[in-house]
Amino acid sequence: MLIWMAVACADDPAPAAVPTVPVVTTPARPGERTTAQPLLPTISLLVDGTLVLAEVADTPEERAAGLMWRESLEPGQGMVFVYPDSRPRSFWMKNTLLPLSIAYISEDGVVVSVHDMVPRSERSVPSQGAARYALEVPQGWLAEHGVTKGDRIEGLPGPSAK
Repeated sequence: MLIWMAVACADDPAPAAVPTVPVVTTPARPGERTTAQPLLPTISLLVDGTLVLAEVADTPEERAAGLMWRESLEPGQGMVFVYPDSRPRSFWMKNTLLPLSIAYISEDGVVVSVHDMVPRSERSVPSQGAARYALEVPQGWLAEHGVTKGDRIEGLPGPSAK
């Protein structure tokens, strides 16, 4: 029988300290999703002249799960949340592992507000006006591409029926 043991040598450098952020989340409620939802159908959006491949979340269940529990999201990819009406919206990041940026978008495709969001935070991040859509992308992507309030997003789907 072969037994392997890991031994640290005095000459080995100490492992680098990994910064941690305290996370306070409430336990899952009965029936609450605890895994990532399957990939959703995608569409191409033109965001300030740059193409974004966005999954479309247009049912209440898809919108509720969003990007929770996802472990990666490539630059130029995201998720667009589609609602049946236009009104003030608010998102939080409970169970979302990735740092994201969000653009709230009016029914005519104009960016209402842009925010960076903190992984696993239960703090609400409200829109600054009525929105029919919300686009989540990797944090910093919107800023890197100069996307700000008043910009136009092209290629948005019609309003959700649900």
